Amino acid sequence: MSEKSQNFEEANPNPEYLIKSIAEQGYSLETSLADLMDNSISANADKIEVLIKMDEEPFKLFLADNGEGMDEYTLKMSMQFPSNSPEYIRGESDLGRFGLGMKTASFSQTRCFTVLSRKKGEQKYSGRTWDVEYLKKEREWRLIINSSEEIEKLLFSYSELSKSFLGQFESFEANTIVIWNGLYKFENYLEEANRQNALKKEITEVTSDYLSLVFHKFMEREKFPINIRINNKILIPFNPFPVHETDFRPIAYKQRHFSTDTIKMEGFVLPSRSIDESRKGITNWTTKNRGLMDMEGIYIYRSDRIILFGGWNGLIKKAPRLQLARLRVEIGNSVDHLLHLNVAKSQIVIPHDLKKAFERYIEELKIEAEKEFFNRGIRDFSNSKQQNKESLFERKASNKGVLLELNSEFPLLKEVRKDLSKEQSAKFNLVLRMINTSINKIRHTHEETAFLNIEEKDGLSLNDIIISLTTLQKNGFSCEQIKKDILPGLGFEESSLPEAINQLLK
Repeated sequence: MSEKSQNFEEANPNPEYLIKSIAEQGYSLETSLADLMDNSISANADKIEVLIKMDEEPFKLFLADNGEGMDEYTLKMSMQFPSNSPEYIRGESDLGRFGLGMKTASFSQTRCFTVLSRKKGEQKYSGRTWDVEYLKKEREWRLIINSSEEIEKLLFSYSELSKSFLGQFESFEANTIVIWNGLYKFENYLEEANRQNALKKEITEVTSDYLSLVFHKFMEREKFPINIRINNKILIPFNPFPVHETDFRPIAYKQRHFSTDTIKMEGFVLPSRSIDESRKGITNWTTKNRGLMDMEGIYIYRSDRIILFGGWNGLIKKAPRLQLARLRVEIGNSVDHLLHLNVAKSQIVIPHDLKKAFERYIEELKIEAEKEFFNRGIRDFSNSKQQNKESLFERKASNKGVLLELNSEFPLLKEVRKDLSKEQSAKFNLVLRMINTSINKIRHTHEETAFLNIEEKDGLSLNDIIISLTTLQKNGFSCEQIKKDILPGLGFEESSLPEAINQLLK
């Protein structure tokens, strides 16, 4: 069919319905504010403040920054749906992607928002407003151009509110101000008596925690650190990887080239003392309102901003024994589309090409974290030589818990060994190994080990085992009996046994 003869009809979406639909992108208050702050950071702001007027409804929220600001044309374009293509090549420090963040983040919390902006160094602000009620009435896509009087009124309201809180920034000039007129999730869905307290708790506890964590690298920078103020409080950065702690252990990092970027994975194990310290409220290991299990898992940094943290993104399940494990993953912003980063920057899908690499590395991290968790009491035991000689059993760390083993330094054992011939000593060592294995199997702490280097580890040589097995054969033990009753008691992985033993038992 030719274009001239084609029939068509207008299919323009209802603006009210579409805006309400696209606002449901998995945003919370803290992720919405983080999305707005991404724009502030991309505009080279080093001071950002969030202020909420809660003494009357509708509540008003102001987010202001001292970044580069926008002229009227740029403001108009930034308020479009979307304002740029996700395929657009961005600078390394640009935290945007879809050109939807400011709009979807704002509409997820309010039904009316205004952006005032001016270029840095200029005096005059421009203003644009999206208002769902206005769209509902007009039934057309209409962006409100704010009058000079409206702009002045909003600027005065913002200035007075900023002065009413403590901790004002020195010499702060706001170049862009986002204003949410009403917070419908608090005003419409909560009882009137609870609204103000719920909002206060959300902004001062949950949101402050979240922003301190997500933007910690920007706040910790030596040059041009970013300062964030929420009402009366200047946020203190929270780094989930406190490398200054000497017992905060890294495991060897790995890098993987992926498309146009390099992805770096680095695992860390918290010291076991962090469990007790966190319970006592010592917050070096967790934010104020989170526990160790909340913070266990993967931390994905994109251009220094955390876009995902806590949990294992579906690769494995969270568990108490893994609460000491954290995995830092660093990616650039050129592979967003391959990781399927969502609009709210709160979810990714690890592609098949990378999944195996993640799973292998997480398995290594799991082993180390479990070892630290299960052996958290081992340091309570004295390791002094004197006590070591007096105790029949000694305790050793393993990734399944504390192992109990007969102490080779125990005086009676040393005395017995001294009087044994070489052949008797081999048999004695074999029996000791079987006792150690059996005890730990009963305690559910035994784990099969490879035979390699066993002589260096516990003094039981390949020759000892061959001598002992040969003696058993001479005394009527069949090869099947030895395989069934003796070898499992030694605690070795069957596949790791040397060929000499396999040949002996054929």
